[in-house]
Amino acid sequence: MKKKSLKLIGSLVIAGILSSSALRAEDISVLPQQLQDKISIAKEACAEFDGGQFALEWGAIARVDLDGDRYADWVLNESAFACSTAASLYGGTGGSMSHFLVDGQLNSLLNQGWEAVSVARYRVVLADVHGSQCGGINPTPCVTSSVWDGEAKEWRSTSAEWE
Repeated sequence: MKKKSLKLIGSLVIAGILSSSALRAEDISVLPQQLQDKISIAKEACAEFDGGQFALEWGAIARVDLDGDRYADWVLNESAFACSTAASLYGGTGGSMSHFLVDGQLNSLLNQGWEAVSVARYRVVLADVHGSQCGGINPTPCVTSSVWDGEAKEWRSTSAEWE
């Protein structure tokens, strides 16, 4: 079977698990290793904070086409991590980390929310980020856009030069 077909079948299996309920601890073994590692680190941090119990809430795992190849990539959103003994362990005024796994590369972005959209021929990740990234403070509106460069295997973005 072709690699893309296997990838699609795996995506459908994961989609079934993810659509039925929040991901349970025993289900994380089906995730790519890089995401399992991030969850393990978060779980340990919670346990070290007064013996807290870690949970993945709804939205912790997202499957979305980030690079425009029409196949779902992986995103792990720490905004949906919970620790019974620390309400803000995984986020603050700057937001929470989201970890984007594309082409085997894991990159992370501190954000207050994101979405992937199509712009012309590209898939673009739009993210609401802390206002300090736009020369302001937290409530200053600030958004970044990034596109995946498959050849270089990296995210590309720029600041607009408004006149």
